[in-house]
Amino acid sequence: MKLLSYIFVLTCLNSFVEIPKNYLKKIDKEILITFDIPSYDMERVEISEEVLDKMSVNFDPEGFYKITQEEADLGYFYFGKAPSKADEFDFIVIFDKDMIIKKIKILAYREDYGGEISSKRWLRQFDGISTKTRLKYGSDIMGISGATISAQSMTNAVNDLLTNLSILAQ
Repeated sequence: MKLLSYIFVLTCLNSFVEIPKNYLKKIDKEILITFDIPSYDMERVEISEEVLDKMSVNFDPEGFYKITQEEADLGYFYFGKAPSKADEFDFIVIFDKDMIIKKIKILAYREDYGGEISSKRWLRQFDGISTKTRLKYGSDIMGISGATISAQSMTNAVNDLLTNLSILAQ
């Protein structure tokens, strides 16, 4: 029995190698709050090479996970990175089971300026967006003075993600 438990723990740990360990607690908290649940399971979504060939290079298949509870699909989340002025920032996008954005959270922003893109108020603009939508920075998504590059980068990252997920859904 101890051996089975040990193998299970190792399997779970290995499935999160690409997501830094310090983010797992933050991601866990966001998923529990977003779905208003006490617990869940997650597993990396396996994507065939054929489908990956159709997707853009901006999509990291290692960052796409399914969220389940007692074998029922609740939704998905994607862990990604996007460029800022001189560095990059890490984010997650949480989707419902129909691939509609429920929440976006900036996990780490590494610039001195532009951190306003981490605000819940600004990120709420993306809530409810589906894979059928393409967002335009400045009209669909409000700009942020002092965070133009990062805000536009976040909009582009979400558009790329939605485009790639629409390919996946086909």
